[in-house]
Amino acid sequence: MITPPYANLRDSAVHRDMGRTMSGADRNIAGLGILFVLVGVFCISINDLLIKQLSGGYPLHELVFVRSAIGILFSLIILQYEGGWSILRTRHPWLHAMRGLLIVIANMTFFVALAVLPLADATALFFAAPLFITLLSIPILGEKVGPLRMGAVVVGFIGVLVMQRPWAGSDTLEVNRIVLLLPVLSALTYALNQLLTRKLGVESKASAMAIYIQSTFILVSVLFFVVAGDGRFAEGSTNPSVTFLLRAWVWPAPGDTWIFLGLGLNAAIIGYSLSQAYRLADAATVAPFEYVGLPLAVFWGFVVFGDIPLWEVWLGMALILGAGLFVFLRERQKAQVLARGKIKGRY
Repeated sequence: MITPPYANLRDSAVHRDMGRTMSGADRNIAGLGILFVLVGVFCISINDLLIKQLSGGYPLHELVFVRSAIGILFSLIILQYEGGWSILRTRHPWLHAMRGLLIVIANMTFFVALAVLPLADATALFFAAPLFITLLSIPILGEKVGPLRMGAVVVGFIGVLVMQRPWAGSDTLEVNRIVLLLPVLSALTYALNQLLTRKLGVESKASAMAIYIQSTFILVSVLFFVVAGDGRFAEGSTNPSVTFLLRAWVWPAPGDTWIFLGLGLNAAIIGYSLSQAYRLADAATVAPFEYVGLPLAVFWGFVVFGDIPLWEVWLGMALILGAGLFVFLRERQKAQVLARGKIKGRY
């Protein structure tokens, strides 16, 4: 699952512009942040590919459990290098719990859709998250959104609507309309998670944040196993998404063991790399590189599954991607103006 770029660009730009001119060391740190985000996005594309490949034979909650259980082991090793057990202490345990649940919902709705939708379609629809963040920042954060950014949000949601193909009948639409809406729900819950983080300001080490999230995934997947692990709720279902969510746990086939291990390692790399990227460099520097995830999704979808996006998908992707980039660049421009104003006021 891709994590679209958006953070408090205004604060990061103000902090950067009120400091000294970027030195060679600063440029090296920024370059390292970009490297981390590229590694994270690449691993996300591999993760989505592996989940889709395994969706025909395993339940989603089993994949999530194994992925997170292996991933948390790697994260615990990294934790020891970043400060040990003490850095797991937090002043905001309920905030981490809420963020974890939102990420779980965002991931599971995305993966359920991925069992049916092509990689490119699901990923493009998920990129509506920055648009949701801009829209919801008005009532939640009290931010002002000008007509240009609001216009871009409208254009982006037109792209989402195009990809929903409302003119198509049920006989010509390849998937259930509810499945088409699942990546949009995933984008919405991810946006709420981002806004919660911005509003309350979480400060933790990258490995600690990864462990909080992975622990939530493990807890939710265990609850799924207790309630539906025997597969009774999937009996008689002909919907691939419902079957993927609720089928019975099965022991991994010998040839799939390495795939499960790869999922776990990927989970650790993703959680650590993205957290570290935004810790090392400001969001304005690293965030645009997350958009690399969209062409990667198109590439893997074509190479592995032979999927070629329909014209509606190409058009929707162009509108969503263009709107998201415009919103991001506009936010960055406003942050720079604000930074110059604060510098003048201070000096």
